[in-house]
Amino acid sequence: VQLQASGGGLVQAGGSLRLSCAVSGSSLDYPLIAWFRQAPGKEREGVSCINRSGGDISYYVDSVRARFTISRDKAKNTVYLQMNSLKPEDTAVYFCAVRAVRVPGRTCLNSIVYNSWGQGTQVTVSS
Repeated sequence: VQLQASGGGLVQAGGSLRLSCAVSGSSLDYPLIAWFRQAPGKEREGVSCINRSGGDISYYVDSVRARFTISRDKAKNTVYLQMNSLKPEDTAVYFCAVRAVRVPGRTCLNSIVYNSWGQGTQVTVSS
C-alpha cells in the first residue's frame, strides 16, 4: 500500500488547511486510518483517527478537539484532515497511516499499531 499526504503549507494563526492522504496499491478497506504529527525535537503524536471497531468512530487528541475534523471518501480512497483555527503549536510534519486489523477504541491514536505510513506534509503556522 502507498500513502501520499498533501495539502500542507504556511498559514497564519487562525487560518485553515485541509490535508489529504491518498491510499493506493490496495483494494482493502482499512478499518483504521489516522493522522499523526511530529514537531522538531518531539515525539510523533496521534492527532486523529477513524476506528471501525464498533462503528466508524473518530478520535482526537485533546489539543485539536473541536478544531480538526477527520473524514474519509471511500470512493476516492482518500482520507482528509480539516484543520481550522490553527495555532503556532500545530506546526509539525503531518503523517497519515493505515492498519488492516482493528484495535480497541482510542488505541488507534497510538503510532505503534501502524506499519503503513505516508511520507509526511509540512504544516507551518505563523503567529
